[in-house]
Amino acid sequence: MLEAGRVFGGVEADPYHLALCVPTSGTAGLWGASSLACARLAVEQWNREGGVRGQEIRMHLIDASDESDSVEDDLADLAATHGIDAIVGMHTSSVRERITTAGSAGAPFVYTPLYEGGPLPAGVYAIGETPAMQLLPALDWMIERWRLSRWFLAGNDYLWPRRTHALAQRRLVERGCSVVGNAFVPLGHCDHDRLIDAIRASGAQAVLLSMVGQDAIDFGRAFRDSGLAERMPRLGCAIEENGLLAMGADCSEGLYVASGYFAGLATDRNGAFRERYWSRFGERAPVLNALGQSTWEGVAFLRGLLEGGRNPDGSVRYDSVRGTRWRANERKAAPIYLAAAEGLGFGIVRTFAPA
Repeated sequence: MLEAGRVFGGVEADPYHLALCVPTSGTAGLWGASSLACARLAVEQWNREGGVRGQEIRMHLIDASDESDSVEDDLADLAATHGIDAIVGMHTSSVRERITTAGSAGAPFVYTPLYEGGPLPAGVYAIGETPAMQLLPALDWMIERWRLSRWFLAGNDYLWPRRTHALAQRRLVERGCSVVGNAFVPLGHCDHDRLIDAIRASGAQAVLLSMVGQDAIDFGRAFRDSGLAERMPRLGCAIEENGLLAMGADCSEGLYVASGYFAGLATDRNGAFRERYWSRFGERAPVLNALGQSTWEGVAFLRGLLEGGRNPDGSVRYDSVRGTRWRANERKAAPIYLAAAEGLGFGIVRTFAPA
């Protein structure tokens, strides 16, 4: 939480209370530190530049892990104590649905990570990549590059992996490929040996991986130990630098990831962002990654939304490191990058321009 006095910008004003909902425990807890740091960087810059029409932004951290049973209660307590002016959330779709079902007194809710697409409640602004934007171009490229016709789909059991797999299966059939297996495992409770035995028995040539957090890490280690990594490429959309670091360099063989952001992107926008980030947090800062960086995007988007600026194409004007153009949840565009895991980092192998 950011603490400050009530006198801000030379005047006395009530703070603008921002709930930051990110997982700080559980399967997805490894995303928490970088998500908090990136959001804090954006809030501090916004406050230096005057806040919300003279109101200081005061940020309140909520543990939005799937395993937490108190997300709704924590938000209700915050609403009762201070009120909630806005929510920025980086967590799974399951937690997003819990938050929107509980209600947030009409506060705008900026949802930042990749997600499954589809209709969302009014007041929810989803700025992340959908599978149609992120997965399909990468899937097409891998099919064409290596003539991969038999795929096994493995994911966690919640909304994003299920919709992702449905979309992938349609595209694979259109391309003359076959899905030889489609498995969903509970968050935090995957029998990796059994899953890998199923992959091996299926005759798959490649794996689409839709696991998140610690489950993806544990699967990566088990896949390496099985010997399948040497001959079966994997394509993921939710594996990032923290996950790769936790897996270890010897788990990177054959791993490809499609994402709207990687820490090592050689773009002017990312160079400027990394300079701000490392200058603020130093050498011991949390590792930059797509999911963490998305909270910077979320706070910046909220600022653009409140300030009301629009680009000539009708998109919200905000400081997007990714170059995202958001007109509506179903009308947005951003560059997508396909990267190969190389040791403990990612190397970009293909860039897909926004549609």
